Amino acid sequence: MMKYLQKLGKSLMLPVAALPVASILMGIGYWIDPTGWGANSAGAAFLIKAGGSLIDNMGILFAIGVAVGMSDDSDGTAGLAGLVSWLMITTLLSPAVVAMLKGIDVSEVAPAFAKTQTQFIGIIAGLIGANSYNKFKNTKLPDALAFFSGKRSVAIVTATVSIIASGILFFVWPMVYGALVSFGEAIISTNAIGAGIYAALNRLLIPTGLHHALNSVFWFDVAGIDDIAKFWGQAQGGVLGQTGMYMTGFFPVMMFGLPAAALAMYHTAKSKNKKVVAGLLLASGLSSFFTGVTEPLEFAFMFLAPGLYVVHALLTGVSAAVCAMLPVRAGFNFSAGFVDWFLSFKAPMAQNPIWLIGIGLIFAVIYYVVFRFAITKFNLKTPGREDDENGESKAKLSNNNFTEVASIILEGLGGVENIVSVDNCITRLRLEIKDNTKVNEKVIKSAGISGIIRPGKTSIQVIVGTQVQFVADELKMLCK
Repeated sequence: MMKYLQKLGKSLMLPVAALPVASILMGIGYWIDPTGWGANSAGAAFLIKAGGSLIDNMGILFAIGVAVGMSDDSDGTAGLAGLVSWLMITTLLSPAVVAMLKGIDVSEVAPAFAKTQTQFIGIIAGLIGANSYNKFKNTKLPDALAFFSGKRSVAIVTATVSIIASGILFFVWPMVYGALVSFGEAIISTNAIGAGIYAALNRLLIPTGLHHALNSVFWFDVAGIDDIAKFWGQAQGGVLGQTGMYMTGFFPVMMFGLPAAALAMYHTAKSKNKKVVAGLLLASGLSSFFTGVTEPLEFAFMFLAPGLYVVHALLTGVSAAVCAMLPVRAGFNFSAGFVDWFLSFKAPMAQNPIWLIGIGLIFAVIYYVVFRFAITKFNLKTPGREDDENGESKAKLSNNNFTEVASIILEGLGGVENIVSVDNCITRLRLEIKDNTKVNEKVIKSAGISGIIRPGKTSIQVIVGTQVQFVADELKMLCK
């Protein structure tokens, strides 16, 4: 089950990867026309609407992205199946259709049915499309129906399953929606404390990849919070001084806190290892600061010093709570890095975003002091402090020699004959192997990677960072 959920988390990164371009387009648009939000400038309106076209249709992107990501071979047919499921479910559960089926006026339809075009339904549609594809892509039919054999049968099966799912959701969705709204309202009712609880849970769920499910409640229109769309003016109901409170607190941590933690880990590394870990920590720190991609850095100490990671999660919660209490709001479309912070200055719900520099510097000091103290006091085995091993690193990822890095990882995995499949998400190689006893983690780590996770007996994840695609491509070529 955990393996399945982790694959789902990876699949969600495909549609999420479309958000940075939306952030850039809308950010520039708001800079051009900060008061009219496009009403005073055709150029600004063009950019804002262009970016909004992605934000407004995230549910569709989720349906297609999840379908492709969860399919066995990432085939486009699965993406089409996900779209088929999305169109059928959202149409059958639309207020107008529900009113017709119940024989009532549209105004009497439960509010839940006005909220079916969400990322949550997108995920369901994507899963239906992917499972239909995986099970029926090789279906063989009699000659009279041969045209619909194989992949052409997937859409038919998807439509059938989607009709059944719509029938179930017809009764279940109002209850599910009500539960999500109640959860969101419970957090909202606690104001700043709720924002802190959410942010801490967000970090704690990173190892499982399930933080995406939690994010959908607060960032998207699943429970009516819809923090991202409201912050950027793409949805009604934004409240200045409130909207953005579930995003703002991540900026001090990702832009300042984690890079300071990387500096602390570098300073506490063994002298002979500092040169080796400098590239890893520098690249990870810059990734966190500029783009808000924190996995390379977090996985560098998450399993080496789990207690320290819990402290990091708690500090993230504190940052979110503090920012929520202050008259400061900033938002993002991708993550809480410098690029999104800068572009959000003129967003409709932005409020004193410049304050985050001062807040971030304070958290940088806190992170540095806490990390350095904890590492030295408890002799934590953070990067560069591991017990001495025979041999030295054969290559460093920071050299961008992806062929050599892939070769070393392959050697550590037990060679080509031990590889079943190679896949990747935004920062990790996700591999299926035959025999886990043949895996040599010391050899894999000598490639300069951030960390290794073993979610199952035949599953292994190698934390590479944002350069993972290049390493994955080289590894796939070596496995041919």
